Amino acid sequence: MPAWSSSLSGGLALSGALVYVSGFWFNDVLKPHQQDRINVWLNPGKCDPQGSLYNVLQSKMAIGSGGLNGKGFLKGSLTKGNFVPEQSTDFIFCTIGEEQGFIGSMAIIVLFLLLLLRIITIAERQRSGFSRTYAYGVAGILFFHVFINIGMTMGLMPIIGIPLPFISKGGSSSSVLPF
Repeated sequence: MPAWSSSLSGGLALSGALVYVSGFWFNDVLKPHQQDRINVWLNPGKCDPQGSLYNVLQSKMAIGSGGLNGKGFLKGSLTKGNFVPEQSTDFIFCTIGEEQGFIGSMAIIVLFLLLLLRIITIAERQRSGFSRTYAYGVAGILFFHVFINIGMTMGLMPIIGIPLPFISKGGSSSSVLPF
């Protein structure tokens, strides 16, 4: 029997066990509101559009209604009509998408990328291993906060309540930067 055959059957057995454990975990361990969060992300057809799916639907509509140039500063009909809940913290990116459009949204993403590149450049210049690791840690935390927040406003990530650093209400998230 070839060596790849045994590794293939081991991989299939491991995959089957993972599917069983994840199904058991989802159905028997998670609480209903936790199941709803995962269903909103992976299976929105099972969710109530007036309940757990409402935030994501309104956020997507707000971002989509912005078009290329947006509706203008403080002129977003969905965000100013309070149809998007938590739009000053968790869903701030949909406000930007509606009011500033695709161009404004891309400008925010480019600014975050430039900040991340600058932090990584500073990290590479450090002589101390601790300083380098610390700077990479700050860049990693910042990257994941931005990625998750923008992803959850577009329905690409589960809604977990991470605000967009430096933009959400309060100026920045206190959990983002460790200093």
